[in-house]
Amino acid sequence: MSFRIGIITVLGIFSAMLTYGQQEAQVTQNRYNYMSVNPGYAGMRDGICVNGIVRQQYVGLQNMEGDNINPETFILSVDTPLDFLHGGLGLTIHQDEIGYTSNVGIELDYSYHTKWRYGDLGIGFNIGFLNETIDFGKFNPIDNNDPLLENREGEEQGMIINFSLGAYYQVEGNYYVGISTTRILQAQDQNTRYYPRRHYYFMGGYHYQLTSDYELIPSMMVKFDGQTTQFDLGSVVQYKDKYWGGVNYRFQDAVSLIAGLQWKDFKFGYSYDLNTSRLAGAGSGGAHELMLGYCFKLGIEKDNNKYRNTRFL
Repeated sequence: MSFRIGIITVLGIFSAMLTYGQQEAQVTQNRYNYMSVNPGYAGMRDGICVNGIVRQQYVGLQNMEGDNINPETFILSVDTPLDFLHGGLGLTIHQDEIGYTSNVGIELDYSYHTKWRYGDLGIGFNIGFLNETIDFGKFNPIDNNDPLLENREGEEQGMIINFSLGAYYQVEGNYYVGISTTRILQAQDQNTRYYPRRHYYFMGGYHYQLTSDYELIPSMMVKFDGQTTQFDLGSVVQYKDKYWGGVNYRFQDAVSLIAGLQWKDFKFGYSYDLNTSRLAGAGSGGAHELMLGYCFKLGIEKDNNKYRNTRFL
């Protein structure tokens, strides 16, 4: 009950200041993307887990020359618990393309794990390296004397380093909650004029057993960059831990349909966003997102057979 009261309180605080804006790379299937935004999540699952997400956003969006400028996102993450480190390690590689810009980054995570009350708590940090590329040759400026574009005709790149902090708490099969902040240094690259903002994330979800076979899992994700807030609220119904389907609502942006299945150690997910913003009338065909996950354990079976040596009977 106290968890649900806390969720309602947080929702009330954030809903009072909600506006929408494109921030870091966004996804719809947030439950499978916590590694990229919260280092405290590293190693919180029971095994080595690999997860990939491919997203085509605002499909069909073009500029005046007919070039596709819709965002495209690729995220690959892997994490594992390591008992001798009292926690877990994680690695995330991502690429985010928007218009004539491309961001390619890699992040290394460590999370310290401990038991707290009824569940498991992970407190983590990461170091990230981001390469930013802008193709100035494709810009069509309104003012040819724009000082920001003067003498810039081709691709230019810049590299920045940043850090993130996060905490993730879960009670297995009951609920989870997490909070994190990324791009803490707000490192800037003068060459590409890329000025990242510090981002803050809050995530939470609850497992409600409807019947012995069906489970309802509502979840939320809030992102805040100091000026704009993005709010995702979703819910899926899961059948025997094998199939799931549901909806997600992103404030002032999209309503999404979600479906997925688990086969052995593999998870497959798909979502489609129906735009509710003004982009729906600007040639945007929504967004397609594919997710593939795989988890496995590296266990060594113990041999319980005992053998006696004639010297030591």
